[in-house]
Amino acid sequence: MVGDQLNQFKEKGLRELRRLFWIFAYLWVLLGLFALHKSIILNLPDPFYHQGFAVINALVLAKVIYFAEAFNVADNLKSRPLVYPITYRSAVFSLMLILFHLIEEILAGAWHGKPITDSLAASGAAKEILVFGLIMFVALMPFFALREIARDIGDDRLFEQFFVRRSTYAPLQSQ
Repeated sequence: MVGDQLNQFKEKGLRELRRLFWIFAYLWVLLGLFALHKSIILNLPDPFYHQGFAVINALVLAKVIYFAEAFNVADNLKSRPLVYPITYRSAVFSLMLILFHLIEEILAGAWHGKPITDSLAASGAAKEILVFGLIMFVALMPFFALREIARDIGDDRLFEQFFVRRSTYAPLQSQ
């Protein structure tokens, strides 16, 4: 009896850890590419210097998305056609990421002794944050599309379709 409960607890823990990992991996790829792009544009000597920040940001933002999903943030359209919850969740979560990006800019400025206004107004920060939000909005659409599909067919089935084997397509019979 206790062993069964312990096994169920372990399975649930591993399943949740896997969910968190995939959120982190997706964000790490995106933020890592942003950091690489920014370092190339700014012609920095080491283009991979900011990858550490990308990893830390991906970890923090993955936890934010994970817990927001656990608390059903932006879940009120889940029974509508897929385009609605995907677009809505992408918009809500991109706004959350913008908020955390602003907090990051403020903390980075405070670390360098800058006042909050200087941190936010420095060299087109508002434009940068707006573009970051728009890119994240679009980049989160495939992520949430897969999340919504996984909700319908199951996480394990989606994982199986992508990484193990694809089952044959059987169209629904019209009646």
